[in-house]
Amino acid sequence: QVQLVESGGGLVQAGGSLRLSCAASGRTVSNYAMSWFRQAPGKEREFVARINSSGGSTYYADSVKGRFTISRDNAKNTVYLQMNSLKPEDTAVYYCASPRTASSHYWGQGTQVTVSS
Repeated sequence: QVQLVESGGGLVQAGGSLRLSCAASGRTVSNYAMSWFRQAPGKEREFVARINSSGGSTYYADSVKGRFTISRDNAKNTVYLQMNSLKPEDTAVYYCASPRTASSHYWGQGTQVTVSS
């Protein structure tokens, strides 16, 4: 059974940094694309970043490009999201995800990120 457990969220001032972690079990992160999504209050869940399995190519939403970095540690079977220059509009619950079928994902429980102005 695949489990994804996020951690590292918290309260930070605008301009600050946080690093989110997603520890996976039941799945080897290097063999699958791993993604981060986020959902702000009253809004739909949106894509943030993805790291592909082969070659480790990365992709980012325009809103976070140049500020966020997705990476993985194969030895720890963990995916990270380094978030720098945080803005109040980055406030959301952040979710780790990995493909389950062609049209669905495994999801973690989410971790809250709050950026104060």
